[in-house]
Amino acid sequence: MPTNQHSQPNRYTGGGGQPTNAEQNYTALYYGNDHGSISFGHIHETANVTSSVLLQAHDGRHSITLDRSGNRKGWTQMTAPGNISLSCGYDNKEAQDSLAIHAENGNILITATNGKIRMQGTDIELVAVGEGTGKGNIRLNASQNIVCEAQDFLVKANSTYRLMTSGSAEVIASGVLTIYGGMCKGVTDACAVKDTWNSLQRTQKKYNNT
Repeated sequence: MPTNQHSQPNRYTGGGGQPTNAEQNYTALYYGNDHGSISFGHIHETANVTSSVLLQAHDGRHSITLDRSGNRKGWTQMTAPGNISLSCGYDNKEAQDSLAIHAENGNILITATNGKIRMQGTDIELVAVGEGTGKGNIRLNASQNIVCEAQDFLVKANSTYRLMTSGSAEVIASGVLTIYGGMCKGVTDACAVKDTWNSLQRTQKKYNNT
């Protein structure tokens, strides 16, 4: 039986004709009270998205919606004015995968607008598997410092590694400092005016403009 919700099948109330992107339906259902509600076919306030299922608490910001049309077709959105907590794996073993977040295509974004992002585990593994020079990369960008503290810090590069700064650089070892290479080359800006017998000016120009 039609209810009051069906008397306004769309969200558009302006004059001059209905826009083409305004959603409408005649089968929406709503059940709720002062504590919360569940609705089927709810049209969002922007009028261009319909929710298949909308579960809403007393606070409208506390909700889960399964959208079916518009620019959010196939989206599942969960919002909360407080915390969201996920807990699992109580009956699993350490080696099992207890929580999986998988995106078949597209990016995964984790953002803390006004807070920190913390990851903790017995081990943390970062693996990039993209092919080609444009993929398979791990990038760390910080507006200030990147600080690494560990018992041992090991870096292995199969081809090339580079440490570069436009300021000052220091290599300090309180114990023994070992530098080994098939050939060691040391170059300063002194050769910028007059080249050396082994043409170190080429190396000076290469890195002075980097």
